[in-house]
Parts: sequence; C-alpha cells; structure tokens
Amino acid sequence: MDISWWGFAALAAAAALVGFSKTAVSGANTVSLAVFAAVLPARESTGVLLPILIVGDVVAVLTYRRHAHWPTLWRLFPAVAAGVGAGTVFLLWADDAVVRTSIGAILLLMAGVTIWRRRGGADRADRADSAKEPREGEETGEETGAVSEKSGPGASSPAGRVTARSYGVLGGFTTMVANAGGPVMSLYLLSAGFRKLGFLGTSAWFFLIVNTSKLPFSVGLGLVDGRSLLLDAALVLFVFPGALIGKACVDRIDQRLFERLVIGATVLGGLQLLLR
Repeated sequence: MDISWWGFAALAAAAALVGFSKTAVSGANTVSLAVFAAVLPARESTGVLLPILIVGDVVAVLTYRRHAHWPTLWRLFPAVAAGVGAGTVFLLWADDAVVRTSIGAILLLMAGVTIWRRRGGADRADRADSAKEPREGEETGEETGAVSEKSGPGASSPAGRVTARSYGVLGGFTTMVANAGGPVMSLYLLSAGFRKLGFLGTSAWFFLIVNTSKLPFSVGLGLVDGRSLLLDAALVLFVFPGALIGKACVDRIDQRLFERLVIGATVLGGLQLLLR
C-alpha cells in the first residue's frame, strides 16, 4: 500500500482514537473509520481497521471485564450473526465505490440517530438520574456497572425481543460492512439503562466476540491479507497510548461536549466519503 507520511500520521492518530474509544467513549471510533476510508481504498480500509479494533477490544476487556452483563449479550448474538451474514453477502458483490458510499451513508445515518437520541433522551436520562440518586452509603450503578437481568426496554417482552433483534441485525450488518456497529450498539445499551461501567464492560465483550468472529469472513473476502497485516503491525502500537489516555480520562470527560465533537467529525467524514 502506497501511503504518504501525512496519510500514515492520520492513520496513527485514528488508531490511537480506537484505543481511546474502547476505554472511554464507545462509538467515537466512527471518526477512525472515516479517516481510514479517506486515506485507504474504502473496501480495503475495513480489513486494515479490523485487527486494530480487535486489539482495542482486548484492552477494553482486560480493563472492564468484570462489568459485562451476559444475559444482554446472549439476547443479541443470534441477531448479530444474521446481520454479519447479510453484510458478508453484500461485500461479495460491492465494489470500492459502493462500499465508500455505503460507509458514508452509514456514518451520516448513525450521526442522525445519535442526534435524535440526544434530543429525545437527554431530559429523560437527567430525570432518571435524579430519581435514582442514592442515599448516603449506597453503591451506585455507575460505580458497579450493575444492571438487572430484566433491564432494558421490556427485555423479556415480545417488544423487547423485537427491539434487541432489530438492533442486533443492524449492528451485525454495519459492523461487517463498515466496522460501524459501535453507534448502533451504544444506542441499544443506553436505551437498556446501562450505567458507565456496565456499558463499557458489556460493549467490550460484545465487540471482542463479534470482531473476532468477523475475521475469517474478512480473510475469505480478501480484506485481510499479508499487506494489510504489515500495516496493522505498524499502527497497532498507537492503540495502547490511546487506551491509557481513555482510562485516565473516563471519569473526567465532559460527555456532552465530546459527543458533539464526535458527531461533527462523523458528519464531515461521511460527507467527504459521499462527495469523494
């Protein structure tokens, strides 16, 4: 792959952002996706980014492994598998232009959904946090990451199962086609009432399992090969400082400001891919 020094610097910064997003703000790596697709051919960029994401997932699991909520994960996995299968079929016939347009459209869609969620859910979240403020000496859900087995939008009801399956299929498809499942699953976990540590722990295990399962499909499609792995070997070192910064900043981040920056960068990245 012929990459300029400026291009490599952009990829290195995007790899560091992957590490940061895995230990601090899940979904922020949509910016990394846009950078990789801008520097590299869009179809090849998904194969280069995947091993970097897996390394970030391993770091996140080692950091937050005790906070995962496995009943939620087991509800999602069958639908995610169907979405990954659909994404694999799509990539069999899609050329670089179609993949680039698809990634741009997915980024804009995810940014739009996130804006909608912020506007419609911010007030409800604030009211819920106020209502659930613990008495002195009580342990908070944010500290433990705990969530009940029946948490979520009617997790055991038919509507709840349909919601989980819908998010699972969309998450599986977007993560296979564009490594862009982060915003989809972030929305689902937030709607399910997860606090910070539970959110990060469940998300870490989810993406480690899903991204690892995607690897054979990506190899079979020719997206991951010897050349891409050589580039990964040079870029993966930048994941670790990003992850360390995220771990140090997770309790200090102004979440709303950061989400605005991520949404803005995602929109610009999506538009750049669509207009390229």
